[in-house]
Amino acid sequence: MNEKVHIIGSGFSSLAASCYMAKLGYKVVVLEKNASVGGRARQLKRDGFTFDIGPTWYWMPDVFEKFFGDFGRQPSDYYKLEKLDPGYQVYFGENDSVYISGNLEKIYDLFEKEETGSSKHLKNFLDVAKENYDIAIKDLVYKPGVSPLELITPKTVTRVSQFLSTIRTQVRKNIKNHKLIKVLEFPVLFLGAKPSNTPGFYNFMNYADFGLGTWHPVGGMYSVVEGMRKLGEDLGVTYETNANVDEIIVENGKVTGLKVNGERIFSDLVLSGADYHHTETLLKREYRQYSESYWEKKTFAPSSLLFYVGFDKKLDNVEHHTLFFDTDFDEHARTIYDDPSWPENPLFYASFPSITDSTFAPEGKEAGVFLIPLAPGIEDTDELRDKYFDLIIKRLEKLTKQKVKNNIIFKESFCVNDFVKDYNSYKGNAYGMANTLLQTAFLRPKIKSKKVKNLYFTGQLTVPGPGVPPSLISGKIASELIQKTRS
Repeated sequence: MNEKVHIIGSGFSSLAASCYMAKLGYKVVVLEKNASVGGRARQLKRDGFTFDIGPTWYWMPDVFEKFFGDFGRQPSDYYKLEKLDPGYQVYFGENDSVYISGNLEKIYDLFEKEETGSSKHLKNFLDVAKENYDIAIKDLVYKPGVSPLELITPKTVTRVSQFLSTIRTQVRKNIKNHKLIKVLEFPVLFLGAKPSNTPGFYNFMNYADFGLGTWHPVGGMYSVVEGMRKLGEDLGVTYETNANVDEIIVENGKVTGLKVNGERIFSDLVLSGADYHHTETLLKREYRQYSESYWEKKTFAPSSLLFYVGFDKKLDNVEHHTLFFDTDFDEHARTIYDDPSWPENPLFYASFPSITDSTFAPEGKEAGVFLIPLAPGIEDTDELRDKYFDLIIKRLEKLTKQKVKNNIIFKESFCVNDFVKDYNSYKGNAYGMANTLLQTAFLRPKIKSKKVKNLYFTGQLTVPGPGVPPSLISGKIASELIQKTRS
C-alpha cells in the first residue's frame, strides 16, 4: 500500500494513530502547527526547570501497555515508570488533609478511620467499579461509536441502571463523610463533567485511581510523547512541526489534499486529531457536518488557568500531586457548567514533580504547576490571571503553613486565550467534550465524515472521550475504522 495519509495535529490521539496507520502500510505524515510535537502535552523548559504544559497524571497504565504491546513493544522500552505512594494528597482545610496511598488496604483503613463502616461500602463499590473497568477498557471504549448497538452486550444489559444513575448518586448512597465523598467524586473530573451529570457506569475511574494507582514517567508525560514519536519514526512516520493547515481541499466530495503554510499538498486520506470544530472550519460550509448551534448546545469539558512556577527552595507539606478541596465544589462547578464565570473561591490542583523527579528542577529548588478549572469561553486577561495567582498562593501558604511568595523565581501562565491560540480549541476548552449520558459513545461527533470521503477525525471530541488513555484508544479506533471502510 502506497496511500498517503496526513494527520493534522500531534496530540496523543494523533501520535497513536500515526503508529497504527504506519503499521497498516500507509505512508504517514503528521502535521503539527507548533514548534514541537505533543499537542496539549508539550513541555516548557526555563532556567533549569522543566514543566509538563498539559497532562500531569499517568493513570490506567494497562492502556499504555496495550498500545505499545500492539507493536511488540512495552512502555519500558521508551520510558521508566515509578508508582507514587502516596498517589496524591487532598487538603480540606488547615491541619486537615488525607493521603491517598498507593496501597489499597491503606485506603480502606483511611476510609474506616474517617467513617466507621465505610471501608465495607468502598470494597463493594470498587468491586463493581473493577467489573465496569474490565467491561469498558477491554471492550466498550474500543468501539467506533457508529451505532447504539455497540453498547448492548450480555454484560452491559445487566448494567442499564448504572448508565441511568449518576456517580453522585452511587457515591452518596452509602458514604456520608463529606471528605470521602469529595475523594470518590474527584476522578470523574478527568471526564470533564460534574459527578451529578456523569453516568454511574463511569465509576470505573475509581478503580483506575485506587485499584491501579497513580504513576510517574521519569522525565514527565513528555517522555511518553517522545516514546510514541520514536515508535512512529521506527515505523516510518514523518513528523513535521511548524506546519499549519490552512484548508482541507475537497473535490467532488472527496479529500484531495491540504493547504499547509499556504502551499497545496496532495493527500489520499486526511485524519484530523486537531480540535473537531476547528477542523470543520477548514472545509467549505457545505462539507461541514455540524452547525455552530450544534457545538453551542454541547457540554464541553472545562478550560483551565495554569501556572508554571519556579521556586528557589523546596516546599513543605505537599506531595507530587496535591488537591486543594477546601472550598465548595458544587459552587465552583456551577461557574463552569451552569453560569460560565470566574469562581469566587476556586478549588485548585498543584503538581510538584521535582519532589519525585530531580530532572524537573535544579538542586534545592521546586517546580510547581497550578491548575484552576474554568468555564470555556470566559474572559481571560492578565489582570484576572494575576488576581487568581495571588489567591491560590495565599491559600497554599495558609493551608501548608509556609511562606512561598517571596521564593518565586518566575511564573508563566496559560489560560483560555492560549488554548485557542495554540490548539485552536473550541472556546478554549482544555479536555474536549464532556462524557455526559447524552454525549457518550455513538452520541459523540463521528470519526468518519458523513459529507467528505476519506476525511476522518480522532481525539477528545470524538470517541471514546477526554483524557490521555482515551486519546490513545481513539487513535486506534480511528485507524481501524479507516482500514475497515477502505478495504
